[in-house]
Amino acid sequence: MEENNKLSKWLNDEMNELELNEFKAQPDYEIFDKIKKYSSELKTNDFDESVMLSNILSKPKSKVIKINSYQKWIYRVAAILVISLGLFFAWNSFSISSVTAENGTKNSFDLPDHSKVVLNSGSEIEYKKWGWENNRKLTLKGEAYFRVHKGSKFEVGTPLGKVTVLGTQFNVKERDNRFEVTCYEGKVRVNYQNHEKIITKGMSIAFEDGKIIDLHDNHLSSPEWMQNELYFFKEDLKSIIKELERQYDIKIEAKTDFSNQEFTGTIPSNNIDIALKIISTTYHLESIKKNNLIILDSSNESK
Repeated sequence: MEENNKLSKWLNDEMNELELNEFKAQPDYEIFDKIKKYSSELKTNDFDESVMLSNILSKPKSKVIKINSYQKWIYRVAAILVISLGLFFAWNSFSISSVTAENGTKNSFDLPDHSKVVLNSGSEIEYKKWGWENNRKLTLKGEAYFRVHKGSKFEVGTPLGKVTVLGTQFNVKERDNRFEVTCYEGKVRVNYQNHEKIITKGMSIAFEDGKIIDLHDNHLSSPEWMQNELYFFKEDLKSIIKELERQYDIKIEAKTDFSNQEFTGTIPSNNIDIALKIISTTYHLESIKKNNLIILDSSNESK
């Protein structure tokens, strides 16, 4: 809504100098300016009232067509529908599109250039459809796999860092304070704070608390989570629990101090019993199920 208000103010020359400078700095400004320019150059033929009246009077009278009240009502409804559809498509083009994957689900969809995106559980993407071909930028919260068609620069922004490519396949994970990127094809530029790294096919990199974590080479063709497996590399129990809560859409309560012991390994995302067994064995915990709540307790006594 705010974007449309700004566009309206600009078209009506109602912006102050500061607002105008900010508006001109937007990536879409060049397109807006061209539309405004071409629209202003549209001209209609000169209208001569006397000639028009003479032409009307010289024509033979034709049968008058009467439109009853019912027909008038139909025409009015049709006009309203046409205007409403026009407004709908305009709003749909200029507004920000948002796609989510709720906890316990995954969501696959295509971007306007037919680039493929698969969202992992508990993730969200926002982007603008208008001018997408020339401004392929989106915002990610969570984790997603991308298969990008070649074209203009493609940019994925997250609260922790940014990924830039031209056409490739890669995975971006932004969870809490950990930012992780894996390249499956092509080349990817990763920006995190004051760090910039280029990774190529089979390479992964992670950042956590301002530090770089070089991950092992990956020879898979797609992320593990797309095959219902969760891969963790040097992650603590707290991070693992949060990921299990997203994947299984459950609540896990840990009645133990979060161990500093880091976990590296694979946990299934489609079998909660096996997942809990791996966690319990690794951290010497007991898992207790109570409806949709799972309690992890270091005590040997059942509650």
